[in-house]
Amino acid sequence: MNPQTTLILGVGNTVLSDEGIGVYVLRRLEELQVTGDPLLAPVEFMDGGTLSFELVSPITAATRLIVIDACQLHQPPGAVQTFTGLEMDEKLRRRGGSVHEVGLSDLLDMARLLDELPPQRALIGIQPHSLDLGEAPTTAVAAAIPAACQAVLALLDRWRDESTVTEESLDACC
Repeated sequence: MNPQTTLILGVGNTVLSDEGIGVYVLRRLEELQVTGDPLLAPVEFMDGGTLSFELVSPITAATRLIVIDACQLHQPPGAVQTFTGLEMDEKLRRRGGSVHEVGLSDLLDMARLLDELPPQRALIGIQPHSLDLGEAPTTAVAAAIPAACQAVLALLDRWRDESTVTEESLDACC
């Protein structure tokens, strides 16, 4: 059985204030990895910037994908919400226009066509306040960075537990 590979992809344009929140959360998670958080030890981090077709290869190489991005949640600025699997796919299809070169939905569709869509995938969406020029997130959105990190860690913990159960189940039945 191939080892699980987890890619955490932070997306956003850091010169458009809250649009860059995915990258800011990614940087914080990288700091947590350095401090030795065991959930982050086997994880690969990637700054996806404003997305491009070059991301298809790392996405298709992963068995687990977590994308962190500014997302219209129709909630107060800084709200954090997790969308997994098909729920993620549906959210991305409804999202509408993207400021990115290509949309995340496009990248996932390419992975799907290659029959290499990560079976475990999630979107951690953070409600932006401003997408104006600015080299830092607004106060409300910056305050959501710890909650977004917690959402990522909770997801990694859940997936780790699901993998353990799955491997034990396979060993028991086969």
